[in-house]
Amino acid sequence: MTEEKQPNLEEKLISAAIEMGLSNQLDSAKNLDVDVRTNLVDVVQGKAHSVSVSGQDLVVQKDIHLQEMEIQTNRIAINPLSMLFGEVELSHPTDASARIVLSEVDINRAFNSDYVRRKMQAFQLDVDGQIVSLEMQQMRIELRDVNTIVFNGSTILHEAGNQRSLNFQAVIHPGTIFEPLFMESFQCHPAPGISLQFAVALMQKFKELVFSPYFVMDGTAVRVQKMELEKGRLTIYTTAKITEIPS
Repeated sequence: MTEEKQPNLEEKLISAAIEMGLSNQLDSAKNLDVDVRTNLVDVVQGKAHSVSVSGQDLVVQKDIHLQEMEIQTNRIAINPLSMLFGEVELSHPTDASARIVLSEVDINRAFNSDYVRRKMQAFQLDVDGQIVSLEMQQMRIELRDVNTIVFNGSTILHEAGNQRSLNFQAVIHPGTIFEPLFMESFQCHPAPGISLQFAVALMQKFKELVFSPYFVMDGTAVRVQKMELEKGRLTIYTTAKITEIPS
């Protein structure tokens, strides 16, 4: 049996600095673990072979809860001087892959949190040359089975100085690594007073948001590669380009 390699001093120091930086960004975490692979020569040159992070029951911004998270980076370039101050700064962006597990309750709590609401600005739709502003109010997801996600949303429409409420529902299915999602149906409620042109514009905006090839979160570009769905639980596999390590 091959004996597992024990971390050296420089690996322990960098791991501790990254773990401290991540902990500062979390309200709570269970079993947060950081593993860095490097050596003294590479540290002096500002390099590390890889960094892996794993944790359970992570809470971010009070209402953002992750059941599980695993992140793995390839070779990274770090600023060796930052180590003197107990921090780790990236000299260049690095590529990473992640696995994140969320429950249905976690997702719905996050959708309606103050943090997510601040991130979501009012959307604008072009309906036959007329600009309509769309302000999200409530969002809810149902993870019904291994192949069905039901998204329900309520919005306020601002058009021509008037406003009115609108509810909509989209049924989505996880796909493959080449096409992570596809939409089965999209419905607006109530339908009276909603033109076909508006419904089409709203559906296109929804597809644009959900099926975007990547999204940016705190300077990090994240791309969803695959989703695995079971009733009440969603596992997301992503790739990302990380520009900085939390401190």
